[in-house]
Amino acid sequence: MNRREFVTAAAATGAAASMGASAAKVLAGEKPKSNAPKFRMKYAPHFGMFRRSAGNDPLDQVQFMADQGFTAMEDNGMSRKSPELQEKIGKKLSQLGMTMGVFVSSGGAPLVSSPKKVKADLVKNMKKYLDVAKRTGAKWSTVVPGRYDNKLEWDYQTANCIENLKVMAGVFEPAGLVMVLEPLNWWANHPGLFLWKIPQAYQICRAVGSPSCKILDDLYHQQVSEGNLIPNMEKSWSEIGYIQIGDNPGRKEPTTGEINYRNIFKWLHEVKKYDGVLGMEHGNSKPGEEGEKAVIAAYRACDDF
Repeated sequence: MNRREFVTAAAATGAAASMGASAAKVLAGEKPKSNAPKFRMKYAPHFGMFRRSAGNDPLDQVQFMADQGFTAMEDNGMSRKSPELQEKIGKKLSQLGMTMGVFVSSGGAPLVSSPKKVKADLVKNMKKYLDVAKRTGAKWSTVVPGRYDNKLEWDYQTANCIENLKVMAGVFEPAGLVMVLEPLNWWANHPGLFLWKIPQAYQICRAVGSPSCKILDDLYHQQVSEGNLIPNMEKSWSEIGYIQIGDNPGRKEPTTGEINYRNIFKWLHEVKKYDGVLGMEHGNSKPGEEGEKAVIAAYRACDDF
């Protein structure tokens, strides 16, 4: 060891001794547990978002989310996890006082199909998601109606979709599970899907008329499709059951694009008194742990309204 290395090492050791055990752990490379205050709104990260900081174990990732102040999480792929892992995740969330957000469910066939042809399969397919919800404590499940049929008039497709959703809601409603219909943009990500705008989703949910059929308003998709985010939420508010987040362009964390999420969160909190989940349905703008820190910092900045 040369003189410079010796002096640097000695200084680090002295600093650790004078600052106590916590500093010593940091200098040794051990990450201290965060005592971060809880966010005022239920922002919900997903598995993998903080993998570099928390490790690969899903339960460790849930703990990390809670340590950073998050009070909810979501997982599109929850139904593909083993029942044993689903139960462990549900128990962990309950212990931490966290809310489970959406997982994705599917009726199988495109929902614009003839109800006579798909009803039996819809019932069978939707019943299997009730167990996922029970194990994890989930109250919402994302449903995407699928592609439109270019050989059938649009209004007939809408009527078919409504009838099929009534069947699916009939499965979910007794269990208190809510399917939330997600309009997805055509222009950047999902060309050819039947459901792509909030007014369209509002019309369908009103026609279905069930508390188990509501809208998932993903603000990233709606900024691409139609913009006018707050006015559209206001007009369709009675049918919105869940909200997701992502900035545009890029679909990364708030503050990286054109959407004023600080103002949107303030409106949701103060005007609409929204106490539901805000799913963090986006990627990280930067790689590694620094990118994960940037995500947390962005939500801290936008939550400070």
